[in-house]
Amino acid sequence: MEQFLNDYIGRISNEFDTIPETTAHEIASAFLAFRFGLYANAARECTHASGLLDNGKSPAHSGAYAALKKALGIVHANAQDLDNSQVTADLALKFDDGERKYLAVSLPLDAVEDPGTLELENALVLIYAAALIASPEDEEAMGEHRKYIVRLLTAYKKALGLR
Repeated sequence: MEQFLNDYIGRISNEFDTIPETTAHEIASAFLAFRFGLYANAARECTHASGLLDNGKSPAHSGAYAALKKALGIVHANAQDLDNSQVTADLALKFDDGERKYLAVSLPLDAVEDPGTLELENALVLIYAAALIASPEDEEAMGEHRKYIVRLLTAYKKALGLR
């Protein structure tokens, strides 16, 4: 799954390499706060990063930015729920068909046992990849969580038809 992750990051890198470094740092902060279980901080960071994306949005990357903003929204909603001790993944927000091309795992939601978890995990992988691509300052910190991302992706190995 390491190669799968490398291929995914390579596939989307041109879409996110124009994110300003300060915005990318906020995106990385949102990921890291969620990863460390600092859910109130993660929700706040997601809101802040999403607002910064609006300021730097370029038409050439509007689809990718929309998917990233949705990912931040999904993580935000789940972070709020987890901060309130609600452990079921929130499906109030979902990636739409146009945003799915920016996701690592694209499976029909009705073919997945837990669609809320798939949406959250796709959101985390997208946020991770965008931060890794656009924030050189956070490259080392993000690299420390690579195994976590690989484990998330490994859960979908069979569904993706990979060996």
